[in-house]
Amino acid sequence: MVTIRLARAGAKKRPFYHIVVTEAKKPRDGAFIERLGYFNPVAAGQEVPLKLDVERSREWIAKGAQPTERVAHLIRQAERAQQQEAAQ
Repeated sequence: MVTIRLARAGAKKRPFYHIVVTEAKKPRDGAFIERLGYFNPVAAGQEVPLKLDVERSREWIAKGAQPTERVAHLIRQAERAQQQEAAQ
């Protein structure tokens, strides 16, 4: 099964996550099929906390990829931000 999940990067006590499409059996930080974006939970100042290719994530979900709970929340968050940008 193909999943969309977070792969941890960053230093100790400074987490940074890549949002990746990967086989469910692969290790968390192992090989991936495609990188869709990133999530920085400790972003401060001018740093961007979330960057995600919403269109590609929709395509993967349509093909049967299963996002984790956290990634599903981040996708909804990115979609809302994209809609707000379009409205302005």
